[in-house]
Amino acid sequence: MKSKYFLAFFLVFQILVLKILAHFPEFVEQYYSNGIFPILSVFSRTVFSVFPFSVGDVAYIALVLLIIRWFWSNRKSWKTAWRDHLLSMVNCISIFYFLFHFLWALNYYRQPLSEKMQIETEYSDEDLIHFTEKLIVKTNAIHRQLVLNDSLKVVVQNSTDSIYKQTLNGYKKIANRYPYYQFQELSTKNSLLRVPLSYMGFSGYLNPFTNEAQLNNLVPKYNLPSTITHEMAHQIGYASESECNFIGFLSAINNDDLYFKYSGYSFALKYCLNSLKLKDEQAFEKIIPKVHKGILLNYQESQDFWEQYQSPIEIAFHLFYDNFLKLNQQKDGIDSYSKFVDLMINYYKTEEL
Repeated sequence: MKSKYFLAFFLVFQILVLKILAHFPEFVEQYYSNGIFPILSVFSRTVFSVFPFSVGDVAYIALVLLIIRWFWSNRKSWKTAWRDHLLSMVNCISIFYFLFHFLWALNYYRQPLSEKMQIETEYSDEDLIHFTEKLIVKTNAIHRQLVLNDSLKVVVQNSTDSIYKQTLNGYKKIANRYPYYQFQELSTKNSLLRVPLSYMGFSGYLNPFTNEAQLNNLVPKYNLPSTITHEMAHQIGYASESECNFIGFLSAINNDDLYFKYSGYSFALKYCLNSLKLKDEQAFEKIIPKVHKGILLNYQESQDFWEQYQSPIEIAFHLFYDNFLKLNQQKDGIDSYSKFVDLMINYYKTEEL
């Protein structure tokens, strides 16, 4: 075998290994997610937290510029050397594919959180209605502590930096009961790509190569705590979007700060209301008047924000990301975000909300 084909064959080998690992989640859980990965992730956050800017974003921008430059400089030789150029592309993909999975993405193949925490995933319409009503009571109560009257939306007074610094509080609380949620070394950054993220419809993302949590700080500030806690769940090795929503929710509502609690409860309530509307619109219409008008104004604030960035870019990227998730063990694609309603409802059948 010629050495120049090594990386191309290595890519095929990686794909085959991942197909096999998909059948052994307990192995991945023990030796990667609870073995190699925690060391890698804490090391990355320790190194990159020193920088006040997003190193991952700078790397992505530089990579895009290098790719453009490479295509431009080789534009005249594609007809005669297309095989060599194609091999070079495959070799680069092979390297990134390895780093992507080794540094983070093998967590897609770990044991499901529902098994780890022994939570059922099935629920009835009655379960959904009952839990949504409990969430309304809880969210209304937190809302009432933050505003002068029920018709006012919550306006977060804390600075973005102070919100970032407060995030560890909730994780420390839930780690006391569930040690596998322990979080070390905060590495949370305002994304340099927040405008593109807005057009793509994302309030944040994890850079798998640097383990930095990237936040779109253009979004309404009341959304930030639940966004940050979601991305932090990715940082400690949870790849499933529904699981990160659930972990982020637990962290937010267990935080001492009322804005975190409000962000967590209102976030969960919105997902439950959306699920209820899809399942039983009559029940939704009956229950929605119980929600404080100020909470609904916060929801409208978020909707207005995202509507100003709606474009074909968002549709195209969501299609791409939907298929990306499906290729990485999340069969429901983007819809998997809402699956954390299953976890919440069943978790709180035996726990106090």
